[in-house]
Amino acid sequence: MTVEDVSGTPSCSFDFQFNDVPASDRVTRHGYHAVIEDAGTFASVLPDVLNQMGAKMEGDAAKDGPVNVVQISPLKGDASVEDLQAAVYANKDKLNMLGIRTVTVLVPRAKKDPMYYSFPQCEGFEEDPLRRGMRATFHHLLELNRLTDNYNVERLPAVGRSVQLYVGSEKTVRRNPAQVVSVRGITHTPGLTTFSGARRALLQGLDELERAQGNSKVSLQSSSRIYIHSLPVVEGSTPEEIAAEFNEVIDKLKGRLAQRLLKLRVDEVEAKVRVQSIDADGNPMIVPIRLVASSMEGEWLKTSAFIEKPDPVTGVTREFCTIGDTDGACVLDPYDGANIVQTKRAIARRVGSTYAYDFLGLLEVGLIQEWDAYKESLGSDISTPANVFEAQELLEGEDGELYLGKREIGTNKVGMVAWKVTMKTPEYPEGREVVFIANDVTVQSGSFGVPEDEVFFKASKFARENKLPRVYIACNSGARIGLVEDLKPKFNIKFVDEANPSKGFEYLYLDDDTYKSLPEGSVNVEKCSEGWAIKDIIGTSEGIGVENLQGSGKIAGETSRAYDEIFTLSYVTGRSVGIGAYLVRLGQRIIQMKQGPMLLTGYGALNKLLGREVYTSQDQLGGPQVMYPNGCTHEVVDDDQEGVKSIIQWLSFVPKTTDALPAARESSDPVNRPVEWKPTPTPYDPRLMLAGTDDASGFFDKGSFKEYLDAWGKSVVIGRGRLGGIPMGAISVETRLVERVIPADPADPNSREAILPQAGQVLFPDSSYKTAQALRDFNNEGLPVMIFANWRGFSGGSRDMSGEILKFGSMIVDALREYEHPIYIYFPPFGELRGGSWVVVDPTINEEKMTMFSDPEARGGILEPAGIVEIKFRAADQIKAMHRIDPQLQLLDAELESADDDSKADIEEQIAAREEILKPVYLQAATEFADLHDKTGRMKAKGVIKEAVPWADSRKYFFYLAKRRIAQDNYVKTLKAAGSSLDSTSALDIIKGMCSADWEDNEAVLEYFSANDDAIMSKIGELKTASIKAQIEASRLSSKTAKL
Repeated sequence: MTVEDVSGTPSCSFDFQFNDVPASDRVTRHGYHAVIEDAGTFASVLPDVLNQMGAKMEGDAAKDGPVNVVQISPLKGDASVEDLQAAVYANKDKLNMLGIRTVTVLVPRAKKDPMYYSFPQCEGFEEDPLRRGMRATFHHLLELNRLTDNYNVERLPAVGRSVQLYVGSEKTVRRNPAQVVSVRGITHTPGLTTFSGARRALLQGLDELERAQGNSKVSLQSSSRIYIHSLPVVEGSTPEEIAAEFNEVIDKLKGRLAQRLLKLRVDEVEAKVRVQSIDADGNPMIVPIRLVASSMEGEWLKTSAFIEKPDPVTGVTREFCTIGDTDGACVLDPYDGANIVQTKRAIARRVGSTYAYDFLGLLEVGLIQEWDAYKESLGSDISTPANVFEAQELLEGEDGELYLGKREIGTNKVGMVAWKVTMKTPEYPEGREVVFIANDVTVQSGSFGVPEDEVFFKASKFARENKLPRVYIACNSGARIGLVEDLKPKFNIKFVDEANPSKGFEYLYLDDDTYKSLPEGSVNVEKCSEGWAIKDIIGTSEGIGVENLQGSGKIAGETSRAYDEIFTLSYVTGRSVGIGAYLVRLGQRIIQMKQGPMLLTGYGALNKLLGREVYTSQDQLGGPQVMYPNGCTHEVVDDDQEGVKSIIQWLSFVPKTTDALPAARESSDPVNRPVEWKPTPTPYDPRLMLAGTDDASGFFDKGSFKEYLDAWGKSVVIGRGRLGGIPMGAISVETRLVERVIPADPADPNSREAILPQAGQVLFPDSSYKTAQALRDFNNEGLPVMIFANWRGFSGGSRDMSGEILKFGSMIVDALREYEHPIYIYFPPFGELRGGSWVVVDPTINEEKMTMFSDPEARGGILEPAGIVEIKFRAADQIKAMHRIDPQLQLLDAELESADDDSKADIEEQIAAREEILKPVYLQAATEFADLHDKTGRMKAKGVIKEAVPWADSRKYFFYLAKRRIAQDNYVKTLKAAGSSLDSTSALDIIKGMCSADWEDNEAVLEYFSANDDAIMSKIGELKTASIKAQIEASRLSSKTAKL
């Protein structure tokens, strides 16, 4: 570099090479920067500047092509783009002779950065608006040439000084070209390949994208891409090490920033870093590494890494080669236009959902998030397992059967896809399998035709046969409708009066030639004078009418069976219509996205039926504000990433197969700790009893309790939590007054919203149904259940009697009788269970599985003490007690007996006065007397509860009981399978006879089971052998008898 004074102003000539190519291939490029007095003199001084530059260069300046640069900076003044353009055009020949690649003019602005104008040789030295205001090196560093090859690009305002923001429309003849929003920036801060550095840079890019969403030029379906060029040189790392580190960083970033990445539709993140290395001759050089996380091929933000090979003359990347790839293939393409995957992704976004195949990436991210949360809860640095998520697609073979395989994403012709995924979760670090079924809304709007019904049916059946959980991701438009399109241009109409068609028509017909040209059996006809009158249109293709309804019925029945046999869960995203809405309800457990209505009929069709504009959106018919309060939807989420997170959390409570033990996980919350948050005699929030607060721990492990169905049947709280890592269902009782809201019907102008108060500790029709539904769900999930019973009875008013309180209350009994796992009914402190509410949860309903416990401060009885006193300890009985106990009354009674007639009246008045004074305290005593009949001591003495368990110790007690029962019930189940003649009681007697520990000590029995598992299983094996021998002998004797 040489700096000198020319005509009183400084100028600088410099030579440079690209250090990211081998030294032997480098080309020396020349640059010249001239300072001129005034921008207005640019046209007159430009020839002199070029002459000065030419004088500094030796030989043929253009021998390597247009590689040199010239920059001119006026000290003052202004010049229009047109004036600058004209001056550059006038010197075009000279510029070409000097091998100039770019002319850059820096026009000064008061109190602002100078305005940059660039005139590139590749554009015929025409000023490039895209580079306006951009420093001379930016275009090269941001690789804008790759962006402009396939897109018409327009620059948008950006906040960051080193960031540029562009919106590009694909160069295509299609009516709605794909749109891309691209954030491109450079960073001078080292550490881009570390998590903190990458997170900082990515957040800056996401912030720019977020601001861009408010620009009217940006479509809601646009794809977003982020490119970051890191200028600091990385030392001490190989390209392979950087690529491996990038994989880890992206996994973490996807886990932490998934919701923003999805919301902003980020489909590609690129980072370019420069690594210090040496060339083949031992000379130092920079190796450019391109790190890419892309969704372009279908898999969400899949990582790859490349070594770039720049052009030694221009410095522009010529090709890049995959790191670790041994075939030596290197390519470089401009940014592709919208491929099939991108097109499908845009279609799914248009309906407010995510492309079906992208859910696999979301599931992987959600699983990583679950591991991060789990490790944080343990305070442990255990590592997340490798290959935490794998998916194999369930594909239909030529024989119609499903097989596990893989196909190119976006090539499916059927709008239903399914996978068997293997997920390594904290409960099953070795892996668990789950079947996912999803509508592909990009194929015929996700409608259900016969092919879709078959895929759904077979995938669900596969899940049932393998006893695997089944998750359905719903985004559809209901059963497919259609017509025989080939006939539309071929039929004719027989009008009543050809001259006046408004009089109507008699029939549709085909002329003779047309009829004969149709495939046989495609129509049913009868002969008419014009040709053939059409009686039935049958067609030759499947899936346009009633056959789709038949298929819908088939998968509805399959889903109903699946709910009974395996764990089923549905996630509604986008929309679910008709049979799609029925399928999610038949699967019972529903997670609904806020923008995912469940519908039977669209609002437009209903408006036509009503003859007026009543409904304005689908959400009025089946949005979360409808389906959440009515108990169809268990949980509402904001977006698909949150939905996937909820799916994974729900699965964490479910065994890997229907016959497996509950899915326990390690817990950092000690089981021996006391339960600190204690219920009060006054109304309280029962959720605090289960989950605790920051200051006082609750019954379940900290942070593990999650409530479901909280907008429906509010007088009961249901959810799932963990006790020492053991998953459990939970049913608790709201003690406060709640409100049930019945919305007004928009179709009925006379209807009004009704708000119905519901008292605490009372079962209403909705909360009774909710309790029964929860028990059925828990049973199918293989969960032991804690029922924190605190009911005073059922609501028996006329409104609730007409609201079927008897029916729904009886359903609780049905659900408990059919329950196949342990149920623990526990009365919390100051809780009570009375009358009909006791009847529907009494352990005699299912003695094998149900056990009842109580806190010493709880109560149980037919009526509350005040009610009992009104019936069984009335005022007369209380007065008798007064005369029996009160000394003053005893004295007055004695005086009354000996008194003469004249004094009796006075004594009776004294007695009445004394009785009046004592009435309040004796009413209290009577109430206390009645209350003593309801206390825990009597309940235990009568055998209606098993044990009095203090609330503070309940966590420890029920943990060991639950763990003991899981092991005990597993032994009983295995014994019954080994010996067909055994029932549960006799199998339990065998286990009890083997156990040397105190059978009533849960902890001791559990220790015995752990220490003697081999001996117990050996005994079971002996019984199985004996049973088989007995069966063989019985079969032999039976055969011998038959012969005789």
